[in-house]
Amino acid sequence: MAQSILIVDDEAGIRDSLSSILTEEGYAVESVSSGEECLARLAKQQVDLVLLDVWLPKMDGIETLERMRRDGHFPMVVMISGHGNIETAVRATKLGAFDFVEKPLSLEKTTQSVKKAFEFLQLQLENRRLREELGQRFQVLGDSVPMKALRQQIALTAPTNGRVLIYGESGTGKELVAHALHAASLRNREPFVEVNCAAIPEELIESELFGHMKGSFTGASEDKVGKFQKADNGTLFLDEVGDMSLRTQAKVLRVLEEQRLERVGSTHPTAVNVRVIAATNKKLEEQIARGFFREDLFYRLNVIPFTVPALRERVEDIPILTRHFLAEFAAAYGRKPKEISDAALAVLARHSWPGNVRELRNLIERLMITCPHSRIEPLHLPPELFRGLPAISSRPNATLHEARSAYEREFILRKLSENQWNMTRTAVALGLERSHLYRKMKSLGISAEE
Repeated sequence: MAQSILIVDDEAGIRDSLSSILTEEGYAVESVSSGEECLARLAKQQVDLVLLDVWLPKMDGIETLERMRRDGHFPMVVMISGHGNIETAVRATKLGAFDFVEKPLSLEKTTQSVKKAFEFLQLQLENRRLREELGQRFQVLGDSVPMKALRQQIALTAPTNGRVLIYGESGTGKELVAHALHAASLRNREPFVEVNCAAIPEELIESELFGHMKGSFTGASEDKVGKFQKADNGTLFLDEVGDMSLRTQAKVLRVLEEQRLERVGSTHPTAVNVRVIAATNKKLEEQIARGFFREDLFYRLNVIPFTVPALRERVEDIPILTRHFLAEFAAAYGRKPKEISDAALAVLARHSWPGNVRELRNLIERLMITCPHSRIEPLHLPPELFRGLPAISSRPNATLHEARSAYEREFILRKLSENQWNMTRTAVALGLERSHLYRKMKSLGISAEE
């Protein structure tokens, strides 16, 4: 669909010449002779760009632009003026005018201004789309009580500059929470810089965090900007902060206290304005007691503590996460989305998930690649999901009937998996009639492969 332009000028010759040249350029062009007509036209249908003359009868161009914004109309605006001055230009710019062209009009300069305005509009739309995609990418999913509470905590604390310390086992999504905090913060247009403190060798971590000067140590062939400076005005995420050495901890503490740093090999301090979010899978209070973590740094980082629950503590979120990952990988691999049966979800819900959400995500990616069917059933799940299922005896109020049913269900699912869900072979392995196996599966809530 052609981009639309509305020309607002009281001179018929200018309207006609601009309409002609811009129509030839492929735009959908209309024209009116007054500010009042302009507002009436915008009330009926929005346009992409308005070429607006400053000097109009009755309502001038500046007043028209003011009314336009007040009425909720926000097209790109290029002002036309034969009597322009600095004050008029400043007022128009404050109201959101993109550019000014002077009379007598150069048709070439005017079309160039229009093209630049549309290029700028396209960049705005692209940035908005990318921000929306980024927001979707860093969604914290789940309808369980702990996840609802976590999202509420993110919404409350993200707009502040308070330091956050995120606790949680490996694979629970601590990095996702850090990204979500940054995306919802007032710093979201500034950098998000991540440092994995466990992955960087001790001799290099100071250079990574604070930067270094050329020649400050062997191999320092040029100046380097550290992560703190790269994150200036944005967010620095210190992942696995519990693995940081005591020496580095002392230097990080100093930067947090003074909001300035010195590169390795430099004596000149550099001011930084950084919000620090840290994460750990360790119990830092125990690390402090053992002398492995500084207590003063802990209190600097632990201003707002977050806890990301393990997946086994929110099994009701497994269907939501599973379907989200199925859609994600279908898009990534250009395949049709797969469905997953309730029986397969029941198996997933009984797994202990030592690798948490990361383990579930990896499993769904594997199924998207290797499962040839459009519907995932228990026979498509790996055998390890049927081993070591948590015994119902761990539930203090379980009855004997519940315990027996749970054991039977686990045993039958395992035999079905071993026999690739072939009912005849499974019935033989269990010593049952085929019809008896079907009745038993139905009573235990096990769906047969269609």
